[in-house]
Amino acid sequence: MECAFVGAGSVARRYAAGIDGSRLELTAVCDLDAGRAHDLADRHDATAYADLGAMLAEVEAPLVVNLTSHGAHASVSRRALRADRHVFSEKPLALDAEEAADLVATAERRGLALACAPINHRCDAQRHARWLLGDGRLGPVRLGYAHAHVGRVTEWHDDPASFLAVGPLYDGAVYPLNCLVSWFGPVGRVRVADGLAPWPDRETETPERDSHVEATLEFRAGPTVRLTASLYAPHRSREFNSLELHGDDGSIYLADSGALAADSDTVRVGGNGREYVDAPHPAPRRERRYVDGPARVAAAVASGRRPVASARRSAHVVAVCNAVESAAADGGPATVDAHGVASPDLSPPPVRPRLDRSSARRGGTAGTAGEGASRAAGDGASRAAAVMLPPVGFGCSRYRDGEYVDRMDSVATALDAGYRLLDSAELYGNEARIGDLLDAPGSPDREGLFLASKVWNTNHEHVAEACEGTLEALGVDALDCYMLHWPTAWAYQGPLRNLADRPPAEQEALAFPTDDDGDPETVDASLTETWARLEEVHERGLARTIGVCNVDVDQLERIAATADVLPAVVQVESHPYLPRRELVEWCHERGIRVVAHSPLSAPGLLDEPILREVAADRGATPAQVALAWQVDRGVVPIPASNDLGHVAENLGATRVDLSTADRGRLASLADPDFER
Repeated sequence: MECAFVGAGSVARRYAAGIDGSRLELTAVCDLDAGRAHDLADRHDATAYADLGAMLAEVEAPLVVNLTSHGAHASVSRRALRADRHVFSEKPLALDAEEAADLVATAERRGLALACAPINHRCDAQRHARWLLGDGRLGPVRLGYAHAHVGRVTEWHDDPASFLAVGPLYDGAVYPLNCLVSWFGPVGRVRVADGLAPWPDRETETPERDSHVEATLEFRAGPTVRLTASLYAPHRSREFNSLELHGDDGSIYLADSGALAADSDTVRVGGNGREYVDAPHPAPRRERRYVDGPARVAAAVASGRRPVASARRSAHVVAVCNAVESAAADGGPATVDAHGVASPDLSPPPVRPRLDRSSARRGGTAGTAGEGASRAAGDGASRAAAVMLPPVGFGCSRYRDGEYVDRMDSVATALDAGYRLLDSAELYGNEARIGDLLDAPGSPDREGLFLASKVWNTNHEHVAEACEGTLEALGVDALDCYMLHWPTAWAYQGPLRNLADRPPAEQEALAFPTDDDGDPETVDASLTETWARLEEVHERGLARTIGVCNVDVDQLERIAATADVLPAVVQVESHPYLPRRELVEWCHERGIRVVAHSPLSAPGLLDEPILREVAADRGATPAQVALAWQVDRGVVPIPASNDLGHVAENLGATRVDLSTADRGRLASLADPDFER
């Protein structure tokens, strides 16, 4: 779509930098400074104008991108709308809420699109923070702190006059306010506000409005937030555009509400009473471009829509800023018009699959996934049949280096960091402890979790009993996946409940029965017979999907030959030494997801020179590269760690983007003779 820029200053250059390759074509540039207009226009083979009326009369571009100074936004947008042009405006939409509302009404009356920056609520870090807010981990959010430290614009901007004229609210506060309003809906009132005018005596240019403003905002359906906006506090201060929100059960910190990309530590979460931990966005770093805002408008117009939602939200943000100024001047509270902004539903999409059991017959299972679903089910996968899983899960095994360890702090930290797939088993003996954690305040909503467990070798003939014990321990009605831990059946030893509460010797005797010769005491229960018992568990609704662990392709083919329900998940040991390519390909061709246990624990793996070289090239750790290799090929790794720093670091593997050369180098690590 052809577009015209009005304004050719520094922000216009940022928009223009991303226009190549977008759906926009810059055909005209207008600026009161004719030289500046010509400079930008010449770079893009556009026509330069110094008069807006002349440009609107001569240029037929259907979209005007308003990049003028703050105070000129409203008048320029009005003229463009009256010329029947769609408009994308830089923030703020106006300096007066009624004027902003009139622009929205004009666009609606004329059937035109009107949108306004910032687009920060659509960027990765902010979307991830919103997802974490919505899944119940924090409980009801009641209090927040928002900072907007624009900084001393005379020191960092080549044309600070516009900033000094409008003050910190209309340029800086719009970033956290835009996020908060998009998450929680409208502000109901400004409870209290104050404005100050600190400014260095050495400066010859001074702000025309208060240079520092503080206010307490009461959202109609959300938290009470203290807002601090400042031209005096440096924009490189510890708090820049940050947001910190506190709920009954935890807190979330967004380091930069205006960030165009999500770094690993941009979002941090702390469970109640626990330290903050990084909650990395589960995808490689992607930086939004300034031009993405008007390009989105162009896409909407091309599809026949005429959106004004962002303009409504912007009008409300302007109303908030007006109310803050009013409350600061009058010393009392000020109500805020919603301007048509409604309270949104914060609930995230579910991670666990929603199943039509008939779809699971002979072909896997259909499912949906929330934020962070795996990028692919693998080359050639039957995507319509594959269960959608988070890209990385957390292993809850208590075993480490031949010893029992307590995982509860690690599991709690994993939930803070954003893991939403927990892999457990009755053998681990800690499912009741996990259940207590999931039942405690601050647990993610059940819809947001994918809970997997496994029936142990001694219970092949007692699958339903074992599953019911696991459900009771976890405190849930159904598992998202119930799997056969190993294909070999051993002698029944009774229910294996709460093994972790028993002495180690008793645990070993119950879980690993032996005959008189000291060998495992086996029973005659075939793999296909045990699979049929798993199908019965599935039919009863105790498990939404079923799967199998530690098998090879021959065993999978034996299951498939007689099964009514194919495995939805196959879990095997896998890492660069042991890629299991044939099994992964077999599963993906049938829409079966592959989960990799022990993805980091192979002796010597993390010291491999090739792994370390790729890690150095990608700015990652060797562990992250080993996990990213799995994610890249559509396999879900389930690392476990008692190092709380490693828990979040491992989840950050989803942000590592491997090249074709990296894949080749890592493939060379495959060892057909690998044995533990």
